[in-house]
Amino acid sequence: MIAIIKTGGKQYLVKEGDTFKFEKLPGMEGDAVHFDQVLLVAAEDGSSFQVGQPTVAEMLVKGTIIKQARARKIRVIKFKRKVRYSRRAGHRQEFTEVKIEKIG
Repeated sequence: MIAIIKTGGKQYLVKEGDTFKFEKLPGMEGDAVHFDQVLLVAAEDGSSFQVGQPTVAEMLVKGTIIKQARARKIRVIKFKRKVRYSRRAGHRQEFTEVKIEKIG
């Protein structure tokens, strides 16, 4: 089974057994997490599918939190020539790594 879920303002195509990095979710390592905004559910060969309007009724995707972490730092630089203005900042986005256990 495959499914398209919505979390953190983004949509993800997930399969059972895969690992994904989502925007930070509440919970500790080892906790179960449920995604109830399932937009589509289908068989992997495409023989059957359900499309939600906007979500598929009574469908859940269950997973387990593997780790809570922060991504690599990115540098944000502002610069204006001829006026001696420059500014640097860094940002590390927090994420949650989740292993998808069950669709359905």
